[in-house]
Amino acid sequence: MGNADTDRKTLTLPSDVSAVERVCEGLLAEAAAQSFGEDDLFAIHLALEEALMNAAKHGNALDPTKCVRVEYQITPEKFDATITDQGCGFNPEALPDPRSKENLYKYGGRGVLLMRAYMDTVEFNPSGNRVHMVKYRTDQAAKG
Repeated sequence: MGNADTDRKTLTLPSDVSAVERVCEGLLAEAAAQSFGEDDLFAIHLALEEALMNAAKHGNALDPTKCVRVEYQITPEKFDATITDQGCGFNPEALPDPRSKENLYKYGGRGVLLMRAYMDTVEFNPSGNRVHMVKYRTDQAAKG
């Protein structure tokens, strides 16, 4: 077994939707290759796509001169990813609650809620331009 830090991989992608989709597909394929089941893959896909799209669209404003950095490690036990954008950040605790009556029918605004609902760990850095997410593999056989 190697050192946890040296086993992490890094990707840098441009701030565009097609790049986000390609990276998301690639990381999901790696998770599937590590025997993550359908429920876990669904959770990872939803949270990862939200985090990557938020970084590209909101963090970097789809600016082609800015990149999104993804540091990750996928093992049979867990999917661990850190997504960093080059934006000025935000305060995730100051986001309006998308479940409140006045926000129920608004388009958007649910990404952070979904990430927190589907991942086991979701942590933002103090400046709000980096999110660290972990999903531990659940035993799919135990659900059957």
